[in-house]
Amino acid sequence: MTILTNFLRSLVLTIIFSFVAPIFFVGGGLLFISLIGHFPGLQELTEALATQIMRFLATFGSGTPLRGLFVISLTCSFVGGLFDMFVCYRYQILRINS
Repeated sequence: MTILTNFLRSLVLTIIFSFVAPIFFVGGGLLFISLIGHFPGLQELTEALATQIMRFLATFGSGTPLRGLFVISLTCSFVGGLFDMFVCYRYQILRINS
């Protein structure tokens, strides 16, 4: 029973962190770009970068950047969950063979 609870706890935490990581990464990138935009002469560059990031996110979100960010986050959480299940499976196999 403890193996199942440990597996589920690990899986849920992995899915949550894998979902939140792209949101923090994109949000941190946009925050950094906006802070750099306060330096003289870099406003055009930072606006162009922010626009390109929003267009990239809108590509995955059917025209909406926020929906695109959620699609990317859901995909990352799915892949993270698959990876966690694979690691748990490999751990069980290696523990049995030892």
